[in-house]
Amino acid sequence: MKRIAIVCFVIAATAVGAFAQEFNPFRVGLGLGYASPSGKGAKAGILYYIEPGYRVSDQILANLRIEGAVIARGFADEQSAELDVAALSSYTVNGQYYFNNNNFRPFAGLGLGIYSLAAVSIEANQSGGDISEAATSKLGFYPRVGFDAGHFQFSLDYNIVPETSGVKNSYLGVRLGGFIGGGRR
Repeated sequence: MKRIAIVCFVIAATAVGAFAQEFNPFRVGLGLGYASPSGKGAKAGILYYIEPGYRVSDQILANLRIEGAVIARGFADEQSAELDVAALSSYTVNGQYYFNNNNFRPFAGLGLGIYSLAAVSIEANQSGGDISEAATSKLGFYPRVGFDAGHFQFSLDYNIVPETSGVKNSYLGVRLGGFIGGGRR
């Protein structure tokens, strides 16, 4: 009998706690950012994203991230030149843990999903040149840190994506955006 009473109490406390959230459960994030690829001759890129999310609790947010990034790498000397341009789109799920419930809310999280890659590579030297292209999908993941301030968000993600034809696909994403919904009740 005591066990049944304890189980009922835990279920009731959990149900009341779920409805006593300080923040609205649904939100949609939008933003732009800077993509910095890894590897030899790494250059800048841009990214954009949309992130619908659901707050499991005030401290835990589950998101679906849809992102596009265009990045470039280049290298040249007196003998040869190389240029790689890649377009990446990713469809990932992630979780964020918030460290407090203040207006400035730092968080850390992890994400995992599919990265679709399309790349063009140009190599030139004194005897000629070569152009190659590739398209593939890879499983990747990313650690993430950042903060929410009101309805604005800043985050850093390091997207770890396996190489394709010897080209490194991993990149650092620096994001600045906002979100609709998900604020205080």
